[in-house]
Amino acid sequence: MNTRTEILIIGRDESILQTVVRLVNNDPSWAGTGTTSDEEAIEKFHQHHFDVVLLTNGISEEADKKLRKIFTHQNPGIIIIQHYGGGSGLLQSEIREALDQRSAENKPTVSITDDALKNAKWNSSIQ
Repeated sequence: MNTRTEILIIGRDESILQTVVRLVNNDPSWAGTGTTSDEEAIEKFHQHHFDVVLLTNGISEEADKKLRKIFTHQNPGIIIIQHYGGGSGLLQSEIREALDQRSAENKPTVSITDDALKNAKWNSSIQ
């Protein structure tokens, strides 16, 4: 069973993209796959299950909207993160925060109403 978080990384600058992929893959619980092309990203997304899509440098607003629409149509629960730089610590923090938030949202909740004493009458007086 694959317990690694699969992350699709999309960016326009090849050298920056390779750095981000390397940083993602430094975490043993993550597996990053990178591409600079929207078409290749869409193809990869259709062929493989990804838990997270990471949008990095140089993606236009139009391309961002298109990619989000396609990815969320195919997988409404996909996590999409925009990362514009700031070092490996920020990148890891952004990914972990998004994963933690998803985990919290998907955690089952239990609500119990105890009505065992709803008809009980208490005879008490204060003097």
